[in-house]
Amino acid sequence: MRPGFKAMIALFERSGIALSEQEARRFWQFHTHLRERNAELDLTRITHFDNMVLKHYVDCALVTEFVELPSPLLDIGSGAGFPGIPIKIRRPEIELILAEGRRKRVDFLQEVCDLLGLSGVTILHATIKPDFDLPVQGVITRAVETIGRTLARVEAFLPQGGEVIFMKGPHCDEELAEALRRLGGTYELKRDTAYVIPQTPHRRRLIVFKRREEARPRARRPLTAAAAPHGAEAAPPLEAAAISSAANPFFKDLQKMTRARGIKKLGTALFWGAKNIAEVLADFPAQAAGILYCEGEHRPEMPLPSGLPAYVLARELFRQIDLFDTRYPVLIVRLPSMDSWSAAEAQPGCTLLVPFQDPANVGAVIRTAAAFAVDRVVLLQEASHPFHPKAVRAAGSTLFRAPLLEGPSIETLRPDRLPLIALSPTGRDIGPFRFPERFCLIPGLEGPGLTEVLAKAETLSIPMAPGVESLNAALAAGIALYLWRRGLDSGRPAVPRIQEFTANPGRRSERFQKD
Repeated sequence: MRPGFKAMIALFERSGIALSEQEARRFWQFHTHLRERNAELDLTRITHFDNMVLKHYVDCALVTEFVELPSPLLDIGSGAGFPGIPIKIRRPEIELILAEGRRKRVDFLQEVCDLLGLSGVTILHATIKPDFDLPVQGVITRAVETIGRTLARVEAFLPQGGEVIFMKGPHCDEELAEALRRLGGTYELKRDTAYVIPQTPHRRRLIVFKRREEARPRARRPLTAAAAPHGAEAAPPLEAAAISSAANPFFKDLQKMTRARGIKKLGTALFWGAKNIAEVLADFPAQAAGILYCEGEHRPEMPLPSGLPAYVLARELFRQIDLFDTRYPVLIVRLPSMDSWSAAEAQPGCTLLVPFQDPANVGAVIRTAAAFAVDRVVLLQEASHPFHPKAVRAAGSTLFRAPLLEGPSIETLRPDRLPLIALSPTGRDIGPFRFPERFCLIPGLEGPGLTEVLAKAETLSIPMAPGVESLNAALAAGIALYLWRRGLDSGRPAVPRIQEFTANPGRRSERFQKD
């Protein structure tokens, strides 16, 4: 791998593009997967290594050097991901929509986005038509059809000031002149740049059109505050896409965001509840990717980030997305990036290892970890996705506050390699235990508990009344974290009040009954 990897970086540098370490890694992963899948899917006829790098990756990446790209950006006829994927690698902040009509290539695009860990990407199995109803600020296309046909195709939904970017070969004067003759009243030619891929004979042309007039509002309409309570000040209209069909591709994506697999694939999730949404918008506005409203319902005032996409869902569709019957707008959020946790050495402080398969437990323990300022929260492979709806409901905005990391399987953890402290009903009393300066706390899986190997680690238990087999795993972790933090803050071992009840189980049981 390394010689080809270095050769790819050298070709980028020769073309005047300095890749970051993450960009280089992602381009190499993209290239490797494209080569592996090409024979089966016929993704590209260009197979020579230098030509693949220069004509595919470098050429598309050069667009980010020439123009400031609008967002959200629609890539029409993305095929194997050109130009959208290289653009996303170079400009990860851009909201990207990849539209492709061939099912196998749609699946390939999803594979690539999963492999590269790209978020903020929507993949549509669709041929773009005038009734396209997702809000965009720009369109980009690479040798799909003539300039005039594409301009006519997007005329109905491209907003005023929106741009259409064409990656063309050098000989496109005739179709450019025809487009200006037919559509010059609707679009203005903003840029026409002829260039050569540096140190190659490959001549290219970058053409940018800008929308002159307001697009016809076929699938978009303003939200109004017509249903505002008497005496309330009406909020200003907000341009939003209206979605009324369950077959709408974007609505199908919203449905996917209610399941862990869809959340992981799309890189976006949903947030419910006025308090949770207010906290995200106030403290993490960059994570907001869109806002959903119910048709006919009042839009409550909230400080929305500039340019945040808005969508009005038909009442019956909104109910399918409003899983907890909040009857309040639903926020779409981008997933935060999560680094991989290294188990090679013990890191200072408390590392909480989370194996829970119940998403409500995952959310609850993340919220608790944030409250006690845990140094890092490692989600093991067995754990439910932290942005599963039930986890979101339990954790709220702490999902963006807690230091989340991706970890290995619980089966790979070894007490002889890490300072592991496990929670188990058979362990010794946690009360007098003094936590070390660096340790990994691991509750067991719900039900099975600890693995056979982890049972050999230092195990602690929380005293309970007779007849109670065990505590909820997330609750047990929360008690342990409280005792750790209490001992840390006081500079001495924690001696919890719960020990007062150990000698008199009957009294403790009576206390529980009163509560």
